[in-house]
Amino acid sequence: MATPQQSTDVDLSAAVESLRAAVDGADIVMPSLAVDAATPNLALVDLGRLRADVALRLARALQRGAAA
Repeated sequence: MATPQQSTDVDLSAAVESLRAAVDGADIVMPSLAVDAATPNLALVDLGRLRADVALRLARALQRGAAA
């Protein structure tokens, strides 16, 4: 698990855009994906809500990537 110091070294906007590009490449839309502005000191990314079918597609894409 990352410590708060480690997580603040990451460019949050770049992390969000990198994740958005990855899920877009898998034809998955995460409309609420954003930097969590409520907790800037924790450097959190808000993944938002997904329909169950989209969550399953995301899980499958992650599983395919882990198997590669």
